[in-house]
Formats: sequence, C-alpha cells, structure tokens
Amino acid sequence: MAIATFDTVLINGSVGTGKTTTAEVLGDMVRRRGIPGAVIDVDWLRRSWPSPAGDPFRAALAIENMQAITANFRRAGARLIVVANVVETIDELERTAVALAARSMLHVRLAASPDAVLSRLTRRHDDDETALRWHAQRHPELADILDRAGFINDLRIDTTDKPVKNVAREILTAIVE
Repeated sequence: MAIATFDTVLINGSVGTGKTTTAEVLGDMVRRRGIPGAVIDVDWLRRSWPSPAGDPFRAALAIENMQAITANFRRAGARLIVVANVVETIDELERTAVALAARSMLHVRLAASPDAVLSRLTRRHDDDETALRWHAQRHPELADILDRAGFINDLRIDTTDKPVKNVAREILTAIVE
C-alpha cells in the first residue's frame, strides 16, 4: 500500500477547469494504490434553495456539510480526502481546512484557457442555454478572483491541453510516496 504525504487534497479552480472530473479520477487512482479515502464534490453539499441572504453560493452550508461528512469518512477509515470545491479567499481556504479536519492539505489550483472552458461548458450545458450563459460569464470573473486571492504554496496545473488522467497523475505524484 502506498502512503499519502497529505491527508487532504483540495482541488480548486474556476468553473469548467475540471475540478470534479479530476477529483473522481484521482480518487480512483488513490483507491487502486490501496490508500483508504473518499471524494467529496462540494457542489452537492450546497445544492439547496433558496440561497440565504448574503450567501448566494451557500458557502456556510457547504462548510457545515463538509465538516459532518468528513468526520464520517475519517471515522470510517479514510486517510485521504479528495475535495472538489471553489475557494475564493485565503480565509475561506483556512475555514475549509478546518472543516475537512486537515492536518496536511495540498491545495491544487486548476486553470484552463477560455476556449477550452467554453468547449467544456457547452458540452456540460448543451440543453440549458441559461446555465451555459451564466457559467460562461462566471468563468473569467471567478478566474480573476482566484488569481488575486494571494494563494501561496499551491500546486497550479493548466488543464487546457491535458487529459484528465494526466492532471490526476500529476496530483498523485505530489501526494504519494
């Protein structure tokens, strides 16, 4: 069995950069190496409506749910939690690390060219023009927020021309001895 040098991997990035897909593939790779773990797609932990005033993306709910679910996964034996989430600030990154009970967390920041993102979003929202338009407009705005956030010591990966397996393999190399 391989040994993970981190107990948490947070995969961050703007919409359409491949966070969820990368987390799923990475989770499969980790499982095949015999490392007990779990994958959390935070989008599902905030999927409720209506949004509370002042929290349009339900960040507070996501933090509460991450904390509860991570505790359950860790009690069940998960040594590595792989998380797909958008984290916009250093303060939010710190709150997320606490919610995930992370003693050692690798923060991965995915990015992709606007053309690659538009192509991915078009495939994802091919039957919902409103969702496609919203996500296409949100991508550059969110990418700019993440660029200005001041994150340090993160692993940055451009997913524009990389197959998801290669992206996940790059992260795996950073976390497994």
